[in-house]
Amino acid sequence: MNTAVEVKQRIDKDPKWWKIPLMEFVDDFRRDKDPAMIAEPFTLSDERKDAVLASVIETLCDEVKIRIPDWLKKVPACREPYFVAEMENLKAVSLVETPVHFRLRKVFVTENFLHRV
Repeated sequence: MNTAVEVKQRIDKDPKWWKIPLMEFVDDFRRDKDPAMIAEPFTLSDERKDAVLASVIETLCDEVKIRIPDWLKKVPACREPYFVAEMENLKAVSLVETPVHFRLRKVFVTENFLHRV
């Protein structure tokens, strides 16, 4: 079980492959539903990835009916819109489909961003 702090450290260590630890966290959190995984704030270091991780945590908290930690309020939105797919042809779809917690931080994803098989 990875905590948000540990996931953020892994993301910072290897930013090229940042989605791997992020999605492992999604799987772990959905399985364990453990508030201890998100009890401590992660270190802010990358505006985009910080906003994505915070949005993921908030979305998962809503999904599994766990209170969103207050420390997440301190994670700022991106200054400029960030389209996670980084593909021009997905921007319009992302603008329509992005869940609320991502939208509030100017992070745009497709609706299946957190879907796992």
